[in-house]
Amino acid sequence: MFYYIDLLFFFLSLCCTDIVKLADGGSRCAGRVEIFRKGQWGTVCENYWDMKIAAVACVRLVGGSRCSGRLEVLHGESWVTVCDADFNQQDAEVVCRELGCGSPVEVLGAAAFGRGEGQVWSEELQCRGNESQIHFCPKSSSLKHNCSHDNDVGLVCSVRLVDSGSRCAGRVEVLHRGQWGTVCDDNWDMRDAAVVCRELGCGEAVDTFHESHFGSGSGPIWMNDVDCSGSESTLKNCRSPLWGKHICNKTKNSGVICSGKLHCLKKSNISYCQLSSLTVFNTASVLFS
Repeated sequence: MFYYIDLLFFFLSLCCTDIVKLADGGSRCAGRVEIFRKGQWGTVCENYWDMKIAAVACVRLVGGSRCSGRLEVLHGESWVTVCDADFNQQDAEVVCRELGCGSPVEVLGAAAFGRGEGQVWSEELQCRGNESQIHFCPKSSSLKHNCSHDNDVGLVCSVRLVDSGSRCAGRVEVLHRGQWGTVCDDNWDMRDAAVVCRELGCGEAVDTFHESHFGSGSGPIWMNDVDCSGSESTLKNCRSPLWGKHICNKTKNSGVICSGKLHCLKKSNISYCQLSSLTVFNTASVLFS
């Protein structure tokens, strides 16, 4: 039998990964909780389900796109905004990584994506910048500044993988001049893919795809003939001709599949480890049959 604490730690191990989704709620941040396992989506029993477990899905960007907008954190039963005076580049690195959106391009203050509602978060993030989720960042007990919604912080992140059903696989898209666009598959190889997977916090590159395997994007083709050494921290640091200059077409968009990232949590003698869509338990207790 899974006791309450075991269920909580199970969901912490799934936090903000690609095998959990919210369905039929009208948005990606509301709905029925479903988990992907053994090639199919299944639901979660409501036994022991409460706000502590629900709060694990804890971060969103509002007012822009999936990878840009006003930062909001689920605190208790309400979404709260974050003060711009208490938010820095290290915090932004973690948020963009957690959302599967690469590295931060801009941290915008003064409610650049509009004023939020409700409360401003009463804690200050003190991320080191290498955490996988803000859940793991140290936090102070109180803010140093008196903030209102005029000070709501916003983010713009730079890279994403789309149209695969997973945040760690899909068509490669980059943000440039405020618009998402694709990457041509000319000379696209595993070194280029390795940089994308690392930037997104998605582990190692497993495979590359060409000829718009994950569909054609609707935006411009921003990058062509990308030539990464494999050690770059971001795709934008790789060698490439001028942005938007190419002879490519929409049938040649590049794609990537990454391995995912291993997350482990331990409670007493029980370890919960999650890698991409595989969940492993080191005890006889399992949630699924």
